[in-house]
Amino acid sequence: MNDLPHVTPRFAVQPAGVAWPTERWPRASATPARLAQIVDEAFSADELAITNAVVVIQGGRVIAERYAGVQEFFDRSPETIDAHSQLLSWSMAKSHLHMILGTLVDEGRLEPEARAPVREWSDATDPRHAIKLKDLLAMRDGLAFVENYEIGQVSHVIEMLFGEGKHDMAGYTAALPLAHEPGTFFNYSSGTTNVLSRIVADEVGYADQYDAYLHRRLFDPLGMKSAVATFDPTGVFVASSYLHASALDFAKFGLLYLRGGEWDGQQLISREWAATAQVPLSKDPDSDSFYSWQWWVTGDRYGTYWASGYEGQMISVAPDLDALVLRFGHTSEEHYPQLGEWRTRVLDALAQGA
Repeated sequence: MNDLPHVTPRFAVQPAGVAWPTERWPRASATPARLAQIVDEAFSADELAITNAVVVIQGGRVIAERYAGVQEFFDRSPETIDAHSQLLSWSMAKSHLHMILGTLVDEGRLEPEARAPVREWSDATDPRHAIKLKDLLAMRDGLAFVENYEIGQVSHVIEMLFGEGKHDMAGYTAALPLAHEPGTFFNYSSGTTNVLSRIVADEVGYADQYDAYLHRRLFDPLGMKSAVATFDPTGVFVASSYLHASALDFAKFGLLYLRGGEWDGQQLISREWAATAQVPLSKDPDSDSFYSWQWWVTGDRYGTYWASGYEGQMISVAPDLDALVLRFGHTSEEHYPQLGEWRTRVLDALAQGA
């Protein structure tokens, strides 16, 4: 792990005179011309395929926002995507779970250095007994989970979300054997996040109780009125994949981290916990990105880290620019590098004030 960049966590304060966006987002008077051009390119570049929404925040204000396309539904007609549309997080929900776990760590109810309180691994003779909570947070638990979205290939994530594991996603994952010694090997795993989510449920309650906790500790303080979490039949939040909210409400979550866990004078999570999102612990072997605790880290000059979702959903946090870049749409994995390059151009334009 010597190739990990050194990152000093940093945050940006809410500018004086700029209202917190609990009820509505403050807005800049105009979008800089160069930034507007780059935002438009997200909707026209062939390699990015379909972009449905882009929101750019700087200094606590919306400085660019655009929507396009339609949402398809099983039970009603397609709807045009706009600022009120509830967009799907996919794996960006993992980063939201990071915040919820932080509330429990801050209260001393969970300890990252402690053994993960997972009932399937309670026997001390089970090699999985050694898995720590921090191993799950870092995706270094060692479980033999295969995160593969190719139809026809071995895929635990497909089986968990849509197949035999969908009725108890945490249980399905917790039943898997080890492929590596805990703490020694990075393996991105949506199942791991759902195991973490069940640990939360064991603390706060299942189903309605869990949902109430999400609202009380996260959605309501931020004014994320559009946010809807999905639960599996056991009453566990499917934190690997299923949170719906408007783009502007997702931006509120990004602002919470940009502000070091503070919201309008309230410290919703400690700055120490918020900082763990920025510290790279592993390098993804399939990209030039790094992983912390349920967040991705770029290692760029702006200190950018991001909540990432399938097909290129992103809530990017750039502390050195006091900025957020959000994008929703449908981009294939092979074109993620181009999506990353687009984000870099947005950040560069923000740095130049262009």
